[in-house]
Amino acid sequence: MKFCPTCGILLLPKKAGGKTVLQCSSCGYTLKVANIEDYKVVKKSEKSDEIPVLEEEAPSTLPVTKAKCPKCGHDKAQWWIRQTRSADEPSTRFYKCEKCGKIWREYA
Repeated sequence: MKFCPTCGILLLPKKAGGKTVLQCSSCGYTLKVANIEDYKVVKKSEKSDEIPVLEEEAPSTLPVTKAKCPKCGHDKAQWWIRQTRSADEPSTRFYKCEKCGKIWREYA
């Protein structure tokens, strides 16, 4: 890649008098080059509208604690805290069983 010494914009290949030169699209500066093959323009492919779908769940980054699941009785659960009521009331702690995936809440 070459840049214009005058304005700093990328020089693009252009046909001029049967030869290809590098020219600034802003100020018109022209640079003669011996081998234009060294300055080929590579076009990027079109963006794809496809969205990749991941079949497996990403590993959880939630902390784990001892809490008995009301559904299956498993003793480990992931937990997180959310402010579900007004700011002057305590937060709500949510749990998710590591075995069956049941989610329950505990009010402080």
